[in-house]
Amino acid sequence: MVEYIGVLVYFVIASILALALLILPFITATRRVDPEKISAYECGFDPFDDARGRFDIQFYLVAILFIIFDLEVTFLFPWAVVLNKVGLFGFWTMMVFLIVLTIGFVYEWRKGALDWS
Repeated sequence: MVEYIGVLVYFVIASILALALLILPFITATRRVDPEKISAYECGFDPFDDARGRFDIQFYLVAILFIIFDLEVTFLFPWAVVLNKVGLFGFWTMMVFLIVLTIGFVYEWRKGALDWS
């Protein structure tokens, strides 16, 4: 158990620091409420609409597509680094993965998910 003393000390110091950073603002912060401070801010203009307004579903579709292709790139970099070690099986596995993503992208494109009309 002597080997774990360093980890225990690190955990204790991290916990004390985290608690201090959580409690310190409650002790030192001022509690003066200013109407200017609690008002909504929209680039220097007065707010002109409710913050809970509806968004077009197009924004969500584009966000989902971005996440999908961002994850694809995340998988491609490590695969490219170890391409010599994974052999043909690893190569064709990634090709199947890319084909499935390409089919999904073409499907979204055909359905009009990327049209801003």
